[in-house]
Amino acid sequence: MPPVLLLEVVCILLFAGAPPSLPLQEVHVGRETAGKISAASKLTWCSAAVDILFLMDGSHSIGKGSFERAKHFAITVCDALDISPDRVRVGAVQFSSTPWLEFPLDALSTQQEVKTELKKMVFKGGRTETGLALKYFLRKGFPGGRNASVPQVLIIVTDGRSQGHVALPAKQLQERGVTVFAVGVRFPRWEELHTLASEPREQHVLMAEQVEDATNGLFSTLSGSDICTFASPDCKVQPHPCERKTLETVRELVGNAMCWRGSQGTDGVLAALCPFSSWKKVFLTHPATCYRTICPGPCDSQPCRNGGTCVPEGLDRYHCLCPPAFRGEATCAPTLSLECRIDVLFLLASSAGTTLEGFLQAKAFVKRFVQASLNEDARARVGVARYSQELEVAVPVGEYQDVPHLVRSLDAIPFSGGATLTGSALRQAAERGFGSARRTGQDRPRRVVVLLTESRSEDEVAGPARHARAQELLLLGVGSEAVRAELEEITGSPEHVMVYADPQDLFDQIPELQGKLCSRPRPGCQVQSLDLVFMLDASASVGPENFAQMQSFVRSCTLQFDVNPDVTQISLVVYGRQVQTVFGLDTHVTRPAVLRATSQAPYLGGAGSAGTALLHIYDKVMTVQRGARPGVPKAVVMLTGGQGAEDAAVPAQKLRNNGVSVLVVGVGPVLRDTLRRLAGPRDSLIHVAAYSDLRFHQDTLIKWLCGEAKRPINLCKPSPCMNEGTCVLRNGSYLCTCRDGWEGPHCENRAMRGDALQPRGSRRRQPAGQQRPGPTQHPRRRPGHVGR
Repeated sequence: MPPVLLLEVVCILLFAGAPPSLPLQEVHVGRETAGKISAASKLTWCSAAVDILFLMDGSHSIGKGSFERAKHFAITVCDALDISPDRVRVGAVQFSSTPWLEFPLDALSTQQEVKTELKKMVFKGGRTETGLALKYFLRKGFPGGRNASVPQVLIIVTDGRSQGHVALPAKQLQERGVTVFAVGVRFPRWEELHTLASEPREQHVLMAEQVEDATNGLFSTLSGSDICTFASPDCKVQPHPCERKTLETVRELVGNAMCWRGSQGTDGVLAALCPFSSWKKVFLTHPATCYRTICPGPCDSQPCRNGGTCVPEGLDRYHCLCPPAFRGEATCAPTLSLECRIDVLFLLASSAGTTLEGFLQAKAFVKRFVQASLNEDARARVGVARYSQELEVAVPVGEYQDVPHLVRSLDAIPFSGGATLTGSALRQAAERGFGSARRTGQDRPRRVVVLLTESRSEDEVAGPARHARAQELLLLGVGSEAVRAELEEITGSPEHVMVYADPQDLFDQIPELQGKLCSRPRPGCQVQSLDLVFMLDASASVGPENFAQMQSFVRSCTLQFDVNPDVTQISLVVYGRQVQTVFGLDTHVTRPAVLRATSQAPYLGGAGSAGTALLHIYDKVMTVQRGARPGVPKAVVMLTGGQGAEDAAVPAQKLRNNGVSVLVVGVGPVLRDTLRRLAGPRDSLIHVAAYSDLRFHQDTLIKWLCGEAKRPINLCKPSPCMNEGTCVLRNGSYLCTCRDGWEGPHCENRAMRGDALQPRGSRRRQPAGQQRPGPTQHPRRRPGHVGR
């Protein structure tokens, strides 16, 4: 073959292989309407006497995938049919080159049997001879049907690409009273579907790919002839705009390219420019009208409040998708109406450190809170103040007409900038934040200050915070992670602090704030005295984030104790690449000081040894020289993930033998055997699945400490005698027998020259906690400063 002829053949094959037209249909409705159409399709029941025959296209132009989707459509339709010999009968015929009877109308008598047989249908393939299948029904009628004694419905599921004529047999079937639905699959040819369908064609042409929309359209049409009914009499058939799209593949001229032309039988070749084309897909749209049934939905009454989105679930049920501030509420409405009588003053930082953006976020938080919490029945009153260098009460407590008026007043509060003097603001809020009225007793509501800030204070806050709490004010703090420690110091408890990471997280704190406003603080461990050491794993196996979780847990536990030299002393030891005493038992004598020091504990990293850390506590923390008090219960709380604890069993038992209780808090999904061995004979072990879950085990820890504090103690364990003195129990007290060269109640002083022949013992000591300074006694001094 000459080259020119070969080129012509290739071009013909390329063009012949171009993709055909790709039609598509879509119903244009909103999401809510689409949901109602879908719901209504499941609220239909067809229980009249009717013969329904599915004519399923099984030709090659459909393909196996589209054939399976056509089966799914037919099965979905059957879900709404009351199939029985006296009511709805269903049959199925598959057609391609020839019609094939799958099962006649009188073969199956239950819905389940019909659906099972539809699932068993096997794709056959072949030509699309739709007209031949229609003529089959014209000759033989509906197989197994009741002829014209009952309505006859033919549902043709096809792509409309018949290889024969369909107009005449379709018309003849309709003239015999058969109602014909043409349901498209894949990319149907709409002209042929309109030819097949009964009048009015807009109500008899559907698209099987959108199953719920198609079944709704089918039942909507059948409901007009009382074959099908919807669950509610208020369901109405309504027209909706449709758009039928056709994806046409057209040839587009791209340019010219050099080609060679010649003629057969000659040797002459002519070079010339030939046009070069490409295929382009173009959507062509045609407006139409589709008829669908819409039933009254549970969301029509707009039950979701405060911007919530209603999602229907059937005919009479729904659920609300609520904004973050209202999550957990059935209708996004505040169910917590602040049942306690309460006056709340929101104290907003308006300083340069907080920034304008942070100030606006705080205002939005307060707005969302009052909208969620205040209603006609609420017993709460709200006020708003801002501060930087001075406090300004923008909305006095309770002085507003209603919530909208309060919100407008909030919007009008300007940003001021300037220094962040939180301490000054707290003092002024306590003195004049709640007005001049001095109600007392049961007549006065609970008063709460909610501090919102993102900036550390530039003045001292501990004193003003104590002053405010002394005025019986509950202080709550809302802020970023950067001010957590300061907020805990101000409020006096991590339980009174809410920390957020971003604006969305801020709004999530509203339900928590609602719960805290009326809650009452729970008392901690009310013991007379306790020396307590927290030992934290700060090794690389824990990581800095988990170490911060342990710090927060220790702070929270600290708030349950009355920290002072006569009641509870607390020490903190961390271990990793080394062992470090963050602060000793007698270092901090107030709870705020312990909280601040705990927040500043260093993360060490490296490999840790729990055994070395326990020995460090034995030698350098739980000693009289380092602040341990004789006759006071002693406990060590060890928080670890378990790695590096292999050498800790013997040191732990050494502490226990010396009168020190040891509790192991093991963190991790699997409890290590090494930690089980550390638990000791009384099983002093708390297993925590994750560091973030530590807070859920605080009550268990406090209960254990309270129990240990009440156990009988040995006044000589650990020995109160220094410099290798010997502790001797005598009549409920103890006596320190000192070695040569030492003297004093605890053998703490070197003996004077010439005193070597004097007795080395000292006077008896009463247990700490039983001693009280009398008229001639001096107050208890720390070891090392005890008088002779």
